[in-house]
Amino acid sequence: MNAEIPAELLEAAVRQNVEAALAEDIGAGDVSAALIEANKAVHARVITRESGVWCGSAWVEETLRRIAPAATLVFSIQDGDRFSEDQTCFEIHGLARQLLTAERTMLNFAQLLSGTATLTRKYVDLIAHTRARLLDTRKTIPGLRVAQKYAVRCGGGVNHRLGLFDAFLLKENHIAAAGSISQAVQHARASRPGLRLEVEVETLTQLEEAIAARADIVMLDNFGVTQTRDAVGLAQGRIVLESSGGISVTSITAYAETGVDYISVGNLTKQVEPLDLSMRFV
Repeated sequence: MNAEIPAELLEAAVRQNVEAALAEDIGAGDVSAALIEANKAVHARVITRESGVWCGSAWVEETLRRIAPAATLVFSIQDGDRFSEDQTCFEIHGLARQLLTAERTMLNFAQLLSGTATLTRKYVDLIAHTRARLLDTRKTIPGLRVAQKYAVRCGGGVNHRLGLFDAFLLKENHIAAAGSISQAVQHARASRPGLRLEVEVETLTQLEEAIAARADIVMLDNFGVTQTRDAVGLAQGRIVLESSGGISVTSITAYAETGVDYISVGNLTKQVEPLDLSMRFV
C-alpha cells in the first residue's frame, strides 16, 4: 500500500508549484517592493503563531532560488519535526526587495503543507496503539497532489496510490460496468498483472467475493464500526482491509481497534487548515 513518491517526481512538483505560484503573484512586477532601496540588506525570521508539524522546506528553498538566489537561508527545523508556538522556523539574510517579493509564496506553501502534516500527525497519534496505518486519498487540491501527499508522509501517514496510473481501485461503477467483482478483477489482472489491485465493497457478501477473486486489498466503504469488526472476523487475515468513508478524529480510534490494516481519510488533504506563520525583519 505504501506508495513511494519518486525523488524526481517530487523535485519536478516543487519546481512546477513554485513557478506557477510566483507567476500568479508577481505578474508584471512587485510594485510595493520596488519602493524599497535596491541594495537594502536585511535579516528576516519566520516564526510560528501556533504549534504543529513542519513541512515545506523544499518549496521555501525553490522560491528563494528563483527570487533571491544570493540570500542565505538557515532552517531551525526540518520536515516532519514538531514545533511550538512562537518558534523560529528559518532565517534569511538577503535583499529586502527580494525577500518581500518571495514572502507570500514561501509562507503559502509552508503554511498549507505544515497544516496537512499537523492534521495527519493528529490522526496518527490517535491510532498509534493499534496495527492500523493512516492513508491519504486523491481528494487533494488540484495541482498540489504530490506536495500534499509528501506532507502526509511528513506527518507520519502513508500514501495510497499517487494517481489513476499506479494501482487499480475498482469501485462501485467499475464493478457495475464490468458485471461483477470477479469479472472486474479478472479484467484488471489480464490488463496489468503487476499492479496492486484493490476492490471497494459495500457488503460482507461482496467482501467474500473479493477474497475469492484474489484481490490484494479490500476497501470497506462506509462500513460502521460493528460491521467493520465483522469484516475483520470474516476475512481472518486472508486479505488486507482498508476502512474508508466519513472517518473523523472522533471515530478513527474505534475503527483502528477493530483490527483493520489501513484507514483512509480524505480530510487530511481536502479540509486542511493552514498554520499561521509570519515573517519579520529583525
